[in-house]
Amino acid sequence: MRTISLLTFAASVAFAASAGQASAAGDAAAGEKVFAKCKACHQVGETAKNAVAPHLNGVEGRKAGSVEGYNYSEADKNSGIVWDEASFKEFIKNPKAKIPGTKMIFQGLPNDADQENVWAYLVQFGPDGKKK
Repeated sequence: MRTISLLTFAASVAFAASAGQASAAGDAAAGEKVFAKCKACHQVGETAKNAVAPHLNGVEGRKAGSVEGYNYSEADKNSGIVWDEASFKEFIKNPKAKIPGTKMIFQGLPNDADQENVWAYLVQFGPDGKKK
């Protein structure tokens, strides 16, 4: 009886952990709505271009300050950041705190869920702007 109880408990813990990981991945549909705040400067998708700010296609794994044709600040180019979920969330929470001297004037997304959701939305797009 104890063995079954321990196995049931272990299975419950494993399920809860995997459910927590799934929610940490964010909601791309919700992220698209939050991204509306970013659209004034950034574009994403097959027709995306650099505008006020660089396009965000293929952001995951890309070195900060490296989109061809965009004029970055020296701070962005020299930040040493390679974009992943953790670095993105830290940056988007308060861009000027993460990269002092960045040209980005956005005040940030303080809400953790918004950060996760925008990341989930952005990582759908490969370097060519097509959804993966």
